[in-house]
Amino acid sequence: MNVKEFEEVSKLPGAKRYEYFIKKVADNEELWGLYNDGWAMVADDDGNEMIPFWPRKEFAEACCLEQWSNYSAEPIDLYEFIDGWLVDMKKDGLSAAIFYTKHDKGIVVKPEKLTEDLNEELENY
Repeated sequence: MNVKEFEEVSKLPGAKRYEYFIKKVADNEELWGLYNDGWAMVADDDGNEMIPFWPRKEFAEACCLEQWSNYSAEPIDLYEFIDGWLVDMKKDGLSAAIFYTKHDKGIVVKPEKLTEDLNEELENY
């Protein structure tokens, strides 16, 4: 990924970044999270917990700041994510914060919606 693509995608509105996320994750069959003795998490103003995910390593690494400065970007297999992670997140009442940036907390998506969108995109392959 070149710097121009990184900067342009990072500036997209949340909904467009979500579309980019779905397509890139389906293309690469992986997504990225931040890990350090556990996966990075965020909470909204009401205390609802979410796990942030990114479509590419570079976007995840760009968020290794402040509270996540000791975290590193780790890949997650797409099929493991759909069949394991999203099932467990639903059981635990967690949402996904898709494409979190230092300027935007990302798009909050329930596991059911994320599963549906990823499976729909995978049908194109």
